[in-house]
Amino acid sequence: MEPAAAVLHLHGVSKVYGSGDGAVRALREVDLDVAPGEFVVLLGASGSGKSTLLNIVGGLDRPTAGEVRFRDHRLDGASDADLTRYRREHVGFVFQFYNLIPSLTVRENVALVTDIAADPMPVDEALGLVALGHRADHFPSQLSGGEQQRVAIARAIVKRPEVLLCDEPTGALDYGTGKLVLEVIARINRELHTTAVVITHNAAIGQMADRIVRLADGRIASVERPARRLTPSELSW
Repeated sequence: MEPAAAVLHLHGVSKVYGSGDGAVRALREVDLDVAPGEFVVLLGASGSGKSTLLNIVGGLDRPTAGEVRFRDHRLDGASDADLTRYRREHVGFVFQFYNLIPSLTVRENVALVTDIAADPMPVDEALGLVALGHRADHFPSQLSGGEQQRVAIARAIVKRPEVLLCDEPTGALDYGTGKLVLEVIARINRELHTTAVVITHNAAIGQMADRIVRLADGRIASVERPARRLTPSELSW
């Protein structure tokens, strides 16, 4: 893929933490292009570099070396202000832990993000996409873990991000609840054409992606295209 056609473009990306004998090489010469609207799963064991890679494409961290682009904008070497603007305007984040504000209702947790978004969708529309409109006036303590994660997804998508980055979104959930959360992410990708990058250690989840990128020791070990994208209900692990 030509870099100009990619929504995310990485070339020769390396990340080193520390120096000398104590240096940790988290990423080593990673090349990766992600197409607009693509669903990519980054698969690997703990310490493989997948979270570091996600943080770099999300503008939460900078590479030690290499080129990182969002469309035609360089992210490597960007100022703190530019990275903040990139995250605010273009990226939605979903993490393993939900980070909801306990004193605010579901609707209020999601509405917080609309204050910093240029063209947010209505809060009730975002809650409808995650099938939580009926829980809008509840507080996080009144929700199950899966419902809280779906609130976190609504909060991530209400600003209409071009890229949705998910870090182990089912890691704290049981099997059945995890499938419900994956169905929401798949729906956002399918209906809103949002580019989705999901990191996981669970190989089965890769079968719902357009591409599976396997990382090991900070390198891309392999890239696989499933013959057919499975729906979350078809997954088994």
